[in-house]
Amino acid sequence: MLHEAPLPVGLTTGLRVVVVAETFLPAVNGVVNSVLRLVDHLAVRGHDPVVLAPSGRSYESRCGARVEVVTVPSMRLPRYRQLTLARPAADLTAVLGGMAPDVVHLASPAVLGLAAGRAARALGVPSVAVFQTDLAAFAQRYRLPGGPAAAWRYLRTVHGTADLTLAPSSAAAALLARQGIGPVALWARGVDLDQFSPCHRDEALRAELAPGGELLVGVVARLAVEKRLELLAPLSELPGVRLVVVGDGPQRRALARAMPRARFLGQLGGAELGAVVASLDLFVHPGADETFCQAVQEALAAGVPAVVAASGGPLDLVRHRENGWLWAGDDPQVLAAMVAGLRDDPATLQAAAAAARPSVAGRTWGRIGDELIGHLQRLRTAVPAGAPR
Repeated sequence: MLHEAPLPVGLTTGLRVVVVAETFLPAVNGVVNSVLRLVDHLAVRGHDPVVLAPSGRSYESRCGARVEVVTVPSMRLPRYRQLTLARPAADLTAVLGGMAPDVVHLASPAVLGLAAGRAARALGVPSVAVFQTDLAAFAQRYRLPGGPAAAWRYLRTVHGTADLTLAPSSAAAALLARQGIGPVALWARGVDLDQFSPCHRDEALRAELAPGGELLVGVVARLAVEKRLELLAPLSELPGVRLVVVGDGPQRRALARAMPRARFLGQLGGAELGAVVASLDLFVHPGADETFCQAVQEALAAGVPAVVAASGGPLDLVRHRENGWLWAGDDPQVLAAMVAGLRDDPATLQAAAAAARPSVAGRTWGRIGDELIGHLQRLRTAVPAGAPR
């Protein structure tokens, strides 16, 4: 059972919210995790969430509410078989109309989000679109037809169906504005301060992962091209450093071959993930296309300072030389040198660790969830119900 803050004034009117997820359970990624948190919070606050997705089944949320999941015909993404996506060109007007939503929430919309956004407009139902995945960067790294330019044209079409776009970070909001997408409001992500806490630091686990007392460096990420984890290879060879990689994905075998000294722990969750993260001395994330990067926020909550690429969402989370460090450029040798310097300067590392948790302590899921509900209720009030737009 979640323990949320008292219900704020103005959040008392129940809404039926259809949450449209491009990917859903059993997949594990940032979009899925955010949807699960959102749905649970909506139920806690007395609203009625329903999930529309290409996979999954109805389930009981963390707060004990029964959540209906409506699935649509799906397909596997070429070159990324772990992802189940909705088939293109679906007309969801009848499906969405039958779900009778007050408002539609498009979580990182792409194929299914476009169809749901168009259906919402046809039905006169207000909708909000959450920008969470940088599809343009994804298109570039995976060499998809049309590249980033085609991806942005598509995103303008997708987000053009929504009444409001929510960006998870300042960098993402600025990027959307440059691409002509709007109106845009800032809506960050929450963090579970119980799951990710310094109190879960486990000395026995540390002794297993770094038996020689080495600096324990870790990353939690999907093991895919866009995360640039291969740039950790020089770091993994540093004397006095042990690298731990948490996660799974299509690059796991290639990364294990490239970094034979690193420990690959696979996909973890719950208390096990919390213990591993809290037991690190330093968190390192080389991804340059992160719109937010929840894994960095979770590490900070666990009292672990972070070294991150100086771009995208982490710029809102990491304050250089306070709770972590920004790595400019893309030279893995520079990244390794930064980590080596911190290995040899424990006082600086400890000072950043002390500042890590306080820097994100106010970002609870309850507060972030209430911000979203505020956006949904304002849209429901501002957009006339039932009038096609």
